[in-house]
Amino acid sequence: MVQVLSRGKVNMSSKVNQSARVFVQTAKSDLPELDRWKQVGEEEAKLVYEMSLRNELSGGTETVRNFEARWREFIGCEYAITVCNGTAAIYSAMFGVGVGPGDEVICPSYTWIGSISPAPFLGARPVFCEIDPETLLIDPEDVRKRITSKTRAIIAVHLWGNVCDMDALMALSRETGIPIIEDCSHAHGALWKGRQVGSIGQVGAWSLQGSKPVSAGEAGVIATSDPDIFDRAALLGQVNRITGVDLTTDKYERYQPLGTGMKFRAHPLGIGIASVQLSKLDKLNAGRGRWIETIESGVADIPFLKPVKVYEGAKRGGFYGFPMHFLPEKCKVSIEQFVSELREEGVNASTNYYPLLHTLPYFAEGFGLFLDNRGPLAGDYLGYKAGDLPTSERVCSNLVFLPVLTDPIEGAEEWVLDRIHKVARQF
Repeated sequence: MVQVLSRGKVNMSSKVNQSARVFVQTAKSDLPELDRWKQVGEEEAKLVYEMSLRNELSGGTETVRNFEARWREFIGCEYAITVCNGTAAIYSAMFGVGVGPGDEVICPSYTWIGSISPAPFLGARPVFCEIDPETLLIDPEDVRKRITSKTRAIIAVHLWGNVCDMDALMALSRETGIPIIEDCSHAHGALWKGRQVGSIGQVGAWSLQGSKPVSAGEAGVIATSDPDIFDRAALLGQVNRITGVDLTTDKYERYQPLGTGMKFRAHPLGIGIASVQLSKLDKLNAGRGRWIETIESGVADIPFLKPVKVYEGAKRGGFYGFPMHFLPEKCKVSIEQFVSELREEGVNASTNYYPLLHTLPYFAEGFGLFLDNRGPLAGDYLGYKAGDLPTSERVCSNLVFLPVLTDPIEGAEEWVLDRIHKVARQF
């Protein structure tokens, strides 16, 4: 039982300004007083110590290559390679499918900026699309409306561990020839009809950043079964590591070992940590999945809270966040007041903390990346304004994020549900 909590609130040392969550992402539980889970333990520390003693500090070491082999098997792809972060993984994937000057890349506005930020640096323009209002994920029908002769890639972001409608997206890809890049950074271990996300589109990309389910502190990984996509990705960012072991064909052999000269290589010590955590992923997903299902079921009687829809055939994983729809027409107070009251009761809730990308000045107003009004976000770039994506703007202003626990202590679910209901009864 939660004895220490029975007479009052949790000692919420974690009750920091909500805006800090945008910039400071840690590997701590949302409610550490109620969660036994610790991301890094003795097993990770022991391996890092051993790697340090054998000077396994740079390059494509044995630990790195073993992790990549395990990732290939886990995802079900022919090829995988690690990089320094998730944004570099997206960069490598875009380069792999040939995104370049004059191209367009379609991406939901509701995602982390790293899902699209490499495109302008490759000379391509982002084209932001709507989300499905129920799932918060890319809307395939809206994507179809935004395809032009310049469209080179579509970014399917499995946001918060939920899974996009991959059947619809892959049908669109087959029809148009446009590749799908899966951003799986939030969704480690999520499935679409029994297949790992990241193995369905032409290439998958993952962040292994410090707050991710499989964490290297800072790293990323891409996986694909397309040899040309893989070889191009390796050429882009694996300087001095391209030895013929990594390249799948002799097409680019003459560019060894320096490739393009860019270095996106992952740090071996971080990959050592990730290799341990990959072994723990099934248990982590099971714990977080039980928690979220319990809380969703437990608040079903609150009329102004509604679970985010999961497509038939999808199985969530990673559980990077726990959003619920807030229905303002069914509540007497604003979403901000509701969240504030939850936090006063010790429930570390928040409103949506990912900005819609089309509202950021960088994308809304444009930016001369190369000075003198040059670059894909300059010149005749039209930008965006409020109202351009009305569904995304409406839905994302009415999201409540509840805490995610991995290994809750006995009574934690009841404690959280009791506080949520206590607040909800006032409204």
